[in-house]
Amino acid sequence: MMQDFLSTVILGNSIQQLLIAVAYIVGGFFVAKIIFFILKKIIKGFVSKSKSQLDDIIFTTMHRPLLIGIVVIGFYLGVEQLSIGDKLRSVNDKLYHIIIILMITWFLVRLIKALIDQYVKSIVLKTESTYDDQLMPVIKQLVFVAVWSMGIIISLNYAGYNVSALVAGLGIGGLAFALAAKDYIENIFGGMSVFTDKPFQTKDRIRIDGFDGTVEEIGIRRSRIRTLGGTLVTIPNAKFIHNSVENVALELTRKIVLQLGLTYDTSSDKMEMALEILRDINAANQELVTEEAVTFFAGFGASSLDITFIYYIRKGADIAKTQSVMNLEILKRFEVAGLEFAFPTQTVHLAKD
Repeated sequence: MMQDFLSTVILGNSIQQLLIAVAYIVGGFFVAKIIFFILKKIIKGFVSKSKSQLDDIIFTTMHRPLLIGIVVIGFYLGVEQLSIGDKLRSVNDKLYHIIIILMITWFLVRLIKALIDQYVKSIVLKTESTYDDQLMPVIKQLVFVAVWSMGIIISLNYAGYNVSALVAGLGIGGLAFALAAKDYIENIFGGMSVFTDKPFQTKDRIRIDGFDGTVEEIGIRRSRIRTLGGTLVTIPNAKFIHNSVENVALELTRKIVLQLGLTYDTSSDKMEMALEILRDINAANQELVTEEAVTFFAGFGASSLDITFIYYIRKGADIAKTQSVMNLEILKRFEVAGLEFAFPTQTVHLAKD
């Protein structure tokens, strides 16, 4: 009676074949659960006790791809027990090879990422240069793209596809693809120009296309700038090809131009005194400003005698604080000298009858 039941055919397969196929598939899940328990409870304990970080990295990166791979093997063996015809069996073989190779590729990508974060990143953070800081994310992305590309090509090759013909087919449609991806490719070339020309680095303050801020990230396709207002702006790298970049971080000094106006009752002696006071103020604050100050009687304004005072704040000095110190010093010294600042005024003469 049982033998007759097991021999019953459903969709071209006996119930016995179907049960065996289900047993393989379910068994794959159970085996994966058992291995997961062993890895988590036993092997992880041994790994965590070792002084080396390498075994911890391998354990952490391999367990998920391994478990999924076991489930895939169980599913493959289960389907192999069925009478599904040569075409479906061929599809099953190809899918099996593709998924297994992609699982291996996934494991390699996770392993490389973990190794870079554990060993390379710590070395990069210790260096003073920011060039390697901005270069490391790009190298990581290129390595990941290369590994995934190799994995996909190998999986297609094992699945029986003619990779050479596929690459040739991609070459035929390459022109159309290039036209469609023009902006994308242009951004990549823009990123390459940033890394080769090095107009700026991460943590530099730059001005470009109306934005003023600090560079937080430089990627292959786009870069991010934290503006002075606190917002994060993502800029396509093509902008760095078509626009001028002003690197504020590389300025040797900050030029400050002051326009001062004295009242028209200021005598020539007082004017000379005002010019001398400005020179003295600049000379007395050499820790904040350079010696290259320019002071001159600029002309006769509509309601004031104009003085132009140009000084240069040293690199590293607090720009806002330096301007405040200089302005307060000017105000105090002019008050003591009896020099009055002018403001817009008009004198009206009334004609007598």
